[in-house]
Amino acid sequence: MKKILPVFAYLFHPLFIPAYATLFYFLITQNFFYRHEIYLVFIQVLILTLLLPMSIFYLLRSLGRLKSKMVDQKERRLPLAIYSLLLLFLIRYSFSVFVVPELYYYFLGTLISTMLALTLALFGHKASLHMAGISSLTLFTISISAYYHIQFLFLIAFFIVCAGMVGSSRLVGKTHSLGEVILGALVGIIPQVALWFVWLLPAL
Repeated sequence: MKKILPVFAYLFHPLFIPAYATLFYFLITQNFFYRHEIYLVFIQVLILTLLLPMSIFYLLRSLGRLKSKMVDQKERRLPLAIYSLLLLFLIRYSFSVFVVPELYYYFLGTLISTMLALTLALFGHKASLHMAGISSLTLFTISISAYYHIQFLFLIAFFIVCAGMVGSSRLVGKTHSLGEVILGALVGIIPQVALWFVWLLPAL
């Protein structure tokens, strides 16, 4: 089991989650968009939430701003701040609430989660970003299921199991304490649920 758990941590790395959510969304709604629109949005998400953050991370390491591969609560402040700016740019210029409201509010929730994690880091607390990511993806799947009236029971159950495996991997690897894992889950869940009152519940 100890050899399997790290696989979930890598597979559901927080930088991969936005791409997963975008891919899932367009698999469900592909008939409502032109193919070039899907490609354009997905490429923008891929660049701003995965490729650029990875490049910046390795740049900071080469400059000595990050000393460890597993970023501690002090070292994660700058990467989280930069990631927040990239998400803000993505939301401001790539999405419109009138075109892709589901993705708009998902990434808005992700931005809020990132800023919450940054705020916690500024006050000396550490939340599991892995748990925040997988939790937000699970809630997004639930919201899409409710919005389009499609049952994704097995997929939702799968993500819940994966969340448990991701949390276990962080505990077994001694990367996070139980409190940090729970805090990370709350950081990912609360913004998504709060935004339901803005876009999901009025549409039901």
